[in-house]
Amino acid sequence: MVILGAHMSIAGGYYKAVERAAQVGCDCVQVFTKNNNQWRAKEFVADDAARFQDALDRSRISHPLSHASYLINLASPDDGLWKKSLDAMVVELERADHLGIPFVVLHPGSYTTSDEAAGIQRIAEALDEIHRQTSQLGAECLLENTAGQGTNLGWQFEQLGAIIAAVREKKRLGICFDTCHAFAAGYRMATQDEYDATFAELDRAVGLERVRAFHLNDSKRELGSRVDRHENIGHGQLGLEPFRYLLNDRRFQQVPMYLETPKGDTDAGEDWDAVNLVTLRSLVA
Repeated sequence: MVILGAHMSIAGGYYKAVERAAQVGCDCVQVFTKNNNQWRAKEFVADDAARFQDALDRSRISHPLSHASYLINLASPDDGLWKKSLDAMVVELERADHLGIPFVVLHPGSYTTSDEAAGIQRIAEALDEIHRQTSQLGAECLLENTAGQGTNLGWQFEQLGAIIAAVREKKRLGICFDTCHAFAAGYRMATQDEYDATFAELDRAVGLERVRAFHLNDSKRELGSRVDRHENIGHGQLGLEPFRYLLNDRRFQQVPMYLETPKGDTDAGEDWDAVNLVTLRSLVA
């Protein structure tokens, strides 16, 4: 049985994200634990964690997931930004742990004025220090594959593999696979053979056992565009077939999958998250 959900707003309280997820038919939910476009994080109030966990229990929603701030850049050659990013990621893991969230999804980073090898080494050094500072926590990092815009790292599976290989505590790293990002990066999934080849490549580079979550997003832009623009399921360049292959892949039946598709209502007044979930479930054999 597949585990499907979506990213939800925490406006009004963390428990509100769970309630919103339940309203549209989610099995799992992803949240930001703070404003994703600010460095500063609001303090938790006394019952935030308890109300969040209670909402999960009441709604029978499982596998809560957190996504780290987009400001974090562990590949930065700038020492000030690198240290600020490292500290921010520690806070992300502390906040996830406080809420009982086991994983935090992280974009690996951009090397900007340096180069790929230097960026990968910078990320690994940051992760080693993050692991040292959070050794007592239950929450762990999931590196997300990227579309490859600019100097972003992680768009090639080999780059993710190189980061993991350079980190001391490899067992504390997993992968979050984004369908839109993979497609934009040039990985083909239109046929069963193409899908199989793409995941064989991922297996060789990082190991499928490291895949702990999926982001299910169609793509506004074409294959290999290296532009990250999400679209609703079946309304973009990916089409439905890659999602059909993924949802029926027995290797991933127990791996939670989260929508990050555009919010809002359809022309018929239906919530897009609910529509996307129905579409995905219709693909399961």
